[in-house]
Amino acid sequence: MEQNVEMSKATLRRLPSYLRYLYQLGRQNVPTVSSTTIANGLGLNPVQVRKDIALVSSVAGKPKTGYITKELIADLEAFLGYNNTRDAVLVGVGGLGRAILGYDGFRNYGLNIVAAFDVNDSVINTEVNGKPVYETGRLKGIVDRYNIRLGIITVPSSSAQSVADMMVDAGIKAIWCFAPVHLNLPADIAVKGEDLAASLALLSMQLEGHAD
Repeated sequence: MEQNVEMSKATLRRLPSYLRYLYQLGRQNVPTVSSTTIANGLGLNPVQVRKDIALVSSVAGKPKTGYITKELIADLEAFLGYNNTRDAVLVGVGGLGRAILGYDGFRNYGLNIVAAFDVNDSVINTEVNGKPVYETGRLKGIVDRYNIRLGIITVPSSSAQSVADMMVDAGIKAIWCFAPVHLNLPADIAVKGEDLAASLALLSMQLEGHAD
C-alpha cells in the first residue's frame, strides 16, 4: 500500500488504536477479524472502520470471516512506519524524561531513544534506564553521527523554545514536545505538542459533565 494517501487527522489518530487492538487478537491467536469486531472493541462505527482500513491496507475483508489478522497488522505497521525503527534524542532528564526513557513500549511503535541530554552535572555522563546522558553541547554531534531527525523535549516551559531552537540547528526535523508552550519554529519542522495539564483539565470537565 502506497503512503501518499490523503486522510484526515481523525483517521490518523484512529489507526494506532486499530493496531493495538489487533496486537491483542494476535496474542490470542485469533486468525481473522471483521470490521464490526474491531468497531465494537473500540466503540467505533463499523462503516468508518472499513473506510479507514481501505485507505491503508490492500487486505480485503471477506464475508463472514473478515480480514486475516496477521496481514492487516503488517499493512498497518508498514503504513504507520512501526516496522522501521526511528532513532530519537531526548532533552530534559527530569521526572518525565526519566519516565519516557524507561518506557519499553515505544519499541512496539518503532521509536528508539539513542541518547538523552541535560544541563545538570549530576546526571551528565551517566546512564538513565540504559540510555547515555550527555551535556546539551554534544547534541549536534550525536544527531550528526547517528543521522537522527526526531527530538523529544521534556524540559520546563521556560527552556522549551531554546531547546527546540538547538534541536533545529542540530538538524532535527520533527519535535515531540511535552512542555505546555507554543514553539515558534520554521514551517518545515513537524511539531507535536503534549499538554498533560490541558488533558487533565479536559478529563476533569468531562467528569463534571461540562464537556463532550
